[in-house]
Amino acid sequence: MDCMAALTSSSHVTEAAAAKRKTIIRPTNAIPGETKITTMQAPRIANRLRGLAIAELPPPYLAPFLHRSVTLSSVQTSSFSSTAPVGANPRRDKSKNRGVSAIKRTGPRTPFVASRWPLPKPVAEKDLQRRETNPNHGLWAFFPPTRESLPLPEYDNAYGRSWGIQELRERSWEDLHALWHVCVRERNRIMTSDLERTRVRAGYGDYESQERDKVIKSTMKNMKHVLRERWYAYEDATRLYERGYRPENFYGLEESEQEAAAQ
Repeated sequence: MDCMAALTSSSHVTEAAAAKRKTIIRPTNAIPGETKITTMQAPRIANRLRGLAIAELPPPYLAPFLHRSVTLSSVQTSSFSSTAPVGANPRRDKSKNRGVSAIKRTGPRTPFVASRWPLPKPVAEKDLQRRETNPNHGLWAFFPPTRESLPLPEYDNAYGRSWGIQELRERSWEDLHALWHVCVRERNRIMTSDLERTRVRAGYGDYESQERDKVIKSTMKNMKHVLRERWYAYEDATRLYERGYRPENFYGLEESEQEAAAQ
């Protein structure tokens, strides 16, 4: 009986507490028949309705506290900076003098692939061994006789005339090939000197080198003309031979000489 009385009294207390929670405070300016939710009950209702979808909640202008609890979050979930945390690398260098001077820095603490092999050490200038150069090396031909990168204007101005067309017609294929190589090499030297002269801003020698280059280009132009003539002559001779033409006196000999050559 005592237990039943205790349970009955506790149930009455629970119902009274529930009835007290359900009590609605109606302000003086409230409209009859309309219920108002108190400020104390708003967080509890918001917690209970947190699992509902936004579409099932009343409009925001009627119950803004419900939407605020669902849509907003007071805790920042991501960091502002995208940089990895400093403590992510356990082997990072903690030296405070890093980057201050070349004397205080201690070198990288993290081992790299290059650490497997010893790095070469610089050699003092007094311990350097002088290399022996070949005085007759082929690359010296791309420099003036003084073997300097910037020749004097007197050297560039000391040149003759260009080769004529009639002079080149009398030369063989080997001579024309060698002369063409000499012209290309000389133009290479002139362009190298012009580039060096522009780099150091010498202020002299431009006119002499340009005039020398014009003579060389004139010789190369005449060589192209002679080679073009030979090519056209070869095409004409091939075309006549295919048509069956055979010269009677091919070698320009007299009749008696031809008979002697035939015997």
